[in-house]
Amino acid sequence: MSNQDYSVFDPSLRLQGDRTIYPGKEIEVWYDRKRCIHAAECGRGLKEVFNGKKTPWIDPDQATAEQVAKVVTRCPAGALNYKRVDGAGQESIPSENTVMVSPDGPLYVRGEIVVQDAEGHNEATQTRVALCRCGASANKPYCDGAHTKVGFQDAGPVNSDAEGNLEEKGALRVKLLPDGPLECSGALTIRAAGGRDAFQGTSAYLCRCGASANKPFCDGAHTNIGFRDPGLVK
Repeated sequence: MSNQDYSVFDPSLRLQGDRTIYPGKEIEVWYDRKRCIHAAECGRGLKEVFNGKKTPWIDPDQATAEQVAKVVTRCPAGALNYKRVDGAGQESIPSENTVMVSPDGPLYVRGEIVVQDAEGHNEATQTRVALCRCGASANKPYCDGAHTKVGFQDAGPVNSDAEGNLEEKGALRVKLLPDGPLECSGALTIRAAGGRDAFQGTSAYLCRCGASANKPFCDGAHTNIGFRDPGLVK
């Protein structure tokens, strides 16, 4: 919703790198401005809590902790997270790992997600991420909305069909290969933009340069277009 750092106006807000923590009596909301792609799910869900026209733009005490938590988990990019300070449970990990190919946009991933840089270093386990697939994000591997600026177009069809049942569970590891695709290891289901399950398996290489003719899968086009990214998590 908002990229402004409102902690300069409200000393009760806390900063952790690019993340601002908005405190509440029962729940606090954590906002990572670099991960925000302005999907506006928060404002549509609870405009009394998430209002970009107010300062600060998040006020967790304007709704119940349960309502705030529910809307926070709508955020497809993981820019919003929460911490219950009233002793209630935290966000649960989804029972399956899913990758939704969005029309002309990123890969929306939900599940038990571990992002790894090219050297195999892990970020903290996440439940919601939006991964760049246009190649233009300044915050790779995460989407930053650059697809709209560069005119990336892909309606999100997937050529394959899912076959059988995926019984394996556990974390999905997403590794950034230098100047190459996303190497996905672990149980995952890929859904086409229309909602059809198009792939189920435990290994996939997903395009992040934007040039594959077999999206969302890599076909080696990154070498032809000279895609460059060292595979570091910014």
